[in-house]
Amino acid sequence: MPSRIATGLADAGGGAGSFVAAAESAAAGLDGAPADLAVVFVGSTHLRWLDEGLAAVRERLDAPALVGCGAQGVVASGRELETGGVAVWAASLPGARVESFHLETVNAGESTVAITGMPDLDDVEALIMLADPYTFPIEPLLGQLGEDHPGLPVLGGLASAGGGPGLAALLHDDQVARQGAVGVAVAGVEITPCVSQGARPIGPEMVITAAEENVIHELASRPALARLKEAIAELSQSERALAAQGLLLGIVVDENKPEYERGDFLVRGLLGLDDEGQTVTVGERVRVGQTVRMQVRDGESADDDLRETLASRLRDSNAPPAGALLFTCNGRGSHMFATPDHDASEVERAFSGAPTAGFFCAGEIGPVGERNFVHGFTATLAVFGA
Repeated sequence: MPSRIATGLADAGGGAGSFVAAAESAAAGLDGAPADLAVVFVGSTHLRWLDEGLAAVRERLDAPALVGCGAQGVVASGRELETGGVAVWAASLPGARVESFHLETVNAGESTVAITGMPDLDDVEALIMLADPYTFPIEPLLGQLGEDHPGLPVLGGLASAGGGPGLAALLHDDQVARQGAVGVAVAGVEITPCVSQGARPIGPEMVITAAEENVIHELASRPALARLKEAIAELSQSERALAAQGLLLGIVVDENKPEYERGDFLVRGLLGLDDEGQTVTVGERVRVGQTVRMQVRDGESADDDLRETLASRLRDSNAPPAGALLFTCNGRGSHMFATPDHDASEVERAFSGAPTAGFFCAGEIGPVGERNFVHGFTATLAVFGA
């Protein structure tokens, strides 16, 4: 039997009844199929009703695996509520193995931290993960997973409601956790990652010829800052104007391609420019031999990138997806686009209405090449096959 996915969305009003309305809408969309997985996103205005609301969702969907988190705002059914609201995403996945988990950190000796709660990842197709940015070392975990399980996609986001250690709201089955990370390991169903980084490349490709950690000393055998300034001077007037608003650097992750396209770059900010040392510091560790290219981000670039990312996903597929989870940055929405509901409506249009829900994240988790990273300003999707 094919997978079946449904969503429910309740707006900023309604109190605990919003959980009921969203869960009942999702249950109705499943049309009698049993829910194997439920994912719940709770806007900040609804966190006061979280315990009662979680019980209501559990009662109406009775999914053996449930995860979710508190958020600044939520997304579902082609709409974006940038503050508040409740979104419920439910999936019936015949033949799939779905295991929820709650990860926590424990001290394991001097300056050493161990992570507990990780399920067996043999034969797992993908991990969906929602993490508290204040209490969980998500980037070291992603690095370790990359070594232990290369190519395993991890998709999700950092909870954007809470505001400090111990204040998170992470949902795991019938429990509310205040720290760590929650998620599900899924096997037996196709899950395709889509990461739209909301930026476009400009200027020439340049090879790093001297670097240490996240400091680039040379680009193309020239002092890094001098070469970067030369590249900026070669841009068109409109591109220089965009660069002046905030220049980024794209780092090629997979060097084994004959040509590098937009999605081949990990986009990171420039943290420092040293006139004396002529170095460039970026928000990612780099190494000699990597190719970089300047990137700019604005509403038009982000719109174009999302459209192309979604179109590419459809070209690679034999059928429309059953549904998707959408993790979009809390710096997108009305902060980036002139039109309301931008990311949600674009996904709905491209995927012919395939049920999609998600939330506005404090950082998005998704792969570039074979490695998983925490991103900013992206729209990242976990796309479930039919």
